[in-house]
Amino acid sequence: MKGHFVLVLFCIKRGGVVRQQSGKLAASAVCIAFGIVFPIVFHMTGIGGSIFLPMHIPVMIAGLFLGMRWGLVVGGFTPVLSSLLTGMPPVLPILPIMAAELAAYGCLGGFLYRDRHFSIWLALLGAMVAGRVAAVLVAFFMVSMFNLNLHPLVYITGAVVDGLPGIALQIVLVPMIVNRLEKAFYRSYE
Repeated sequence: MKGHFVLVLFCIKRGGVVRQQSGKLAASAVCIAFGIVFPIVFHMTGIGGSIFLPMHIPVMIAGLFLGMRWGLVVGGFTPVLSSLLTGMPPVLPILPIMAAELAAYGCLGGFLYRDRHFSIWLALLGAMVAGRVAAVLVAFFMVSMFNLNLHPLVYITGAVVDGLPGIALQIVLVPMIVNRLEKAFYRSYE
């Protein structure tokens, strides 16, 4: 799958550097598409999305590769479009929690890596923590506003524990993919 991602992004390459907003818009669309397709593939094979977190990977890649703004867009839109097109994640209570979580991943990952020049590892870990914090805050808000039968801390603890294989996969794959994309597209970037 990783090779297909690079191959599709090759179509938006302009002189070795992704400079124009149209190129970043196209790359964002590719990340959103992968964010919708990956969970479908995982569910078709019987592997639950809450274990390997397949929607999270393209969002983190978008934030680290394209920056804060596009990471925020991809993180916010991917779960919403996925819910509308596939019914996953369910609208209540999961969709708002995931939208906030993934938007935080993309936004903070891009901010730390592209704007503040943190190492890719620190930016990724910072984004992961910020995403979980955003998820807890939205869960608390939803419980107080809609009186949902959901305990935010139990929810997030379960999500982290169940998602440990996905977190490990993210830590291994995301930096590797982003580094390859940078070599392919940002040769004259730095």
